[in-house]
Amino acid sequence: MMTTPDSPRKSLFARLWRDRAGNFGLATAILLPVAAATAGVAIDLNRMVQVRATLQDAADSAVLSAANALAKDDKLSDDAVLEFARKFMKAQLNNVLPGGASDQTDEEAEEDPLAGAVGNVERKLGKTGKTVEVSLTPTYTLATNGMTALLGWKEVTVSVKATAQATPESGAAVSMYVVLDRSGSMSFTTNTVDTSVTSCVNYSASNWAYKDILPGRRNYINPSNPCYVKKIQALKTASAIMMNELVKADPKGDLIRVGAVSYNDATQPASGMAWGVTTATNYITALPSVPTGGTNASGGMELAFKALTEDNDAEKSAHSAKGNSDFARYIVLMTDGEMTGNSASWNPAIDTKVLEQCTAAKEEGIEIFTVAFMAPQKGRELLLACATSDDHYKEPTDMAGLVKAFGDIGKAAAAASTRLTN
Repeated sequence: MMTTPDSPRKSLFARLWRDRAGNFGLATAILLPVAAATAGVAIDLNRMVQVRATLQDAADSAVLSAANALAKDDKLSDDAVLEFARKFMKAQLNNVLPGGASDQTDEEAEEDPLAGAVGNVERKLGKTGKTVEVSLTPTYTLATNGMTALLGWKEVTVSVKATAQATPESGAAVSMYVVLDRSGSMSFTTNTVDTSVTSCVNYSASNWAYKDILPGRRNYINPSNPCYVKKIQALKTASAIMMNELVKADPKGDLIRVGAVSYNDATQPASGMAWGVTTATNYITALPSVPTGGTNASGGMELAFKALTEDNDAEKSAHSAKGNSDFARYIVLMTDGEMTGNSASWNPAIDTKVLEQCTAAKEEGIEIFTVAFMAPQKGRELLLACATSDDHYKEPTDMAGLVKAFGDIGKAAAAASTRLTN
């Protein structure tokens, strides 16, 4: 058999190819940098998420503060407002992001990671007030670790946007719809003594079944002393406190419009939207002193949403006629129970419907305050989910707490309206 000079070499390569002993080392040499880079990317992604959350929180706080400052002093220039926001943000980032709040001179500005934050200020003027808007779009460049750098990424840039609106403390234009529970359990007592009477029938879950039994008959409920304030009485008092806060902010009645509706297992005729608080106050005052029925807030929420939705031009036209170029929209939803319909058991289908209405309203920018007054767990869970934020959710357990909750809602709606819009 003939051989060529290349045969020994080919034979050597063939033996190496067939030999598997070094394959693991070869694969390890190839894959180890890839695995290290992958681990590096995972670490940097986690850092990016944390940095972005920190950057967003700081930007939100900065534009809220800047918008509020501009609402109080409209003589501030746009540049001054944006510089205020940028400095506020840097202070928020102190000891959180490397270099995020370093105290640099103008000459060192190019080294400031927030120096390139893009901002904008808008001022919308009307006959009775103004709305100002401040936005900030900061970026932060984050150096990657050595393992990620193996893939060629030495740094990544994180960017967020924050926008806030504010109106002056002299009064913000508002449209509010109040959705109130007047079911049977609202006849039950609070733990507050009613000193205006010597005795009364104190209703509770344990004796409610006997409420219609006449005197002299078995299980008739005798008046007793002391008399405790009923939940419905507490609600009327608390609502009056909220309305008073609105009146203080709008003594002329050309900024605030209020509507009201009550519900049990059915939805009662509503008061409709009207200027000032008189119409809604009269409606709430006229609620029955011993209400009855089950609980279903879906009809009331539907009315409130239809009245305030952007598709309904009635509110926009009403405010425009008064010279209000912009107005805030609020729904106040209150219950003391869980959604049962006309039964005695919780109905999850009603919960779903109410929550869908809350979600639709919030997606349109309508702020929802909720008040779960001495409510069971299912009622509390629903109202917490419906509220615009945890701060918009109230959970009073007595009359004093209910009065404070409604008072706080009134102040929030009537005071300078400074809110994030991003």
